[in-house]
Amino acid sequence: MAERNPPDIKRGHGKNRGGTSGKVADFRYKRPSRPDKRPKKQGGASRKAKPRGDNPFEEQISASTPQFSRGRKQAYAALDLGTNNCRLLIARPSGENFTVIDAFSRVVRLGEGLAASGRLSDEAMERTLAALHVCAEKLRRRHVHLARSVATEACRRAANGPKFIERVRKETGIVLDIISAQEEARLAVLGCHILLEDGEGPAVIFDIGGGSTELVLVEPSGAVPRILDWMSVPWGVVSLTDTITGSDDSEELRLDRYRRMRKTVLDSFRPFAQRIRDFAEGEHPIRLLGTSGTVTTLASLHLELPQYDRQAVDGLILPSQAMRDISYKLSHMSGDDRRQLPCIGDDRANLVVAGCAILESILDIWPSEQLGVADRGIREGILRSLMAADATGERSRAALQRMREQDV
Repeated sequence: MAERNPPDIKRGHGKNRGGTSGKVADFRYKRPSRPDKRPKKQGGASRKAKPRGDNPFEEQISASTPQFSRGRKQAYAALDLGTNNCRLLIARPSGENFTVIDAFSRVVRLGEGLAASGRLSDEAMERTLAALHVCAEKLRRRHVHLARSVATEACRRAANGPKFIERVRKETGIVLDIISAQEEARLAVLGCHILLEDGEGPAVIFDIGGGSTELVLVEPSGAVPRILDWMSVPWGVVSLTDTITGSDDSEELRLDRYRRMRKTVLDSFRPFAQRIRDFAEGEHPIRLLGTSGTVTTLASLHLELPQYDRQAVDGLILPSQAMRDISYKLSHMSGDDRRQLPCIGDDRANLVVAGCAILESILDIWPSEQLGVADRGIREGILRSLMAADATGERSRAALQRMREQDV
């Protein structure tokens, strides 16, 4: 369900419950250009994805459509409430791309304890509502023209998920749509597929979330890839961490837990791997593109960044073995040692190991030499969908108006 207006300013929450907001982003979302120099790190050379063809929204807008906008200045918003994070992007059209004018991201851990109880806890809901109040204020302040807010695996699985969605609507005015796993996968593909490495044959785009992982087999064809098959498994960094428990007291115990995580995920991926085996064994090896905090965090460690830098990471193509090497090191380290690493910190120190287990399982099934990294996904897919659909609607309304004027 799309929200056609920002939340009513009178439907707020009274006093401020939101705390500080996330860092504001002000940059253009466009295809990354290839850098002049390719950094060489562990495991081989890394490089940026080559610029690709254009409009990724064949379903909503034809490839011949020149632009999203003809001078429109409206702001559009996309909010993604996941199992671990609450993220918001607000942007304006800019040709066939868009410029982000405001952004917010906060770790809310909405799915904390969900695996054991089957419900969203009171503490998790309060944390999430505090973040959503910040989002609601940004939507009002930016005079958002059209927005879509989605909730994913945590709200899909929780017995009290729908009740929480209604509470969010009443307290913040934000109308969250609990989307299916299939819709989640489709939006992720729409948001990031332009970063696929050039090549022949199919590719797998994967999204390691907090509560689930989506795998999508796509065949590049024209402006938008054709989805050949897809699968969603209920293992993300939060759900896998909460389900496969273990001690951090010794390296042996840490590795035992890691092996159990790997086996659990591999068993879940096996039906999908069997279904697409013919593609994997074809003439051209399957290319891989990952969109998630796991792959962007590991890419940051590979580049030895002192702090996270989206421009350095988004669109990076690096050796898969480099990601395996980093996963190996992280799975051996204690939680305290992981917390000391740049780009991980307290929020990801415990969850990143589960992400490594999921990533290594994907690399086991499809041993591609290279791995593409995307710091974009569902929100970008939503934004482009909204802008494309709105532009199409404008053209239809304009054409209808011209017909009426001619009749007169």
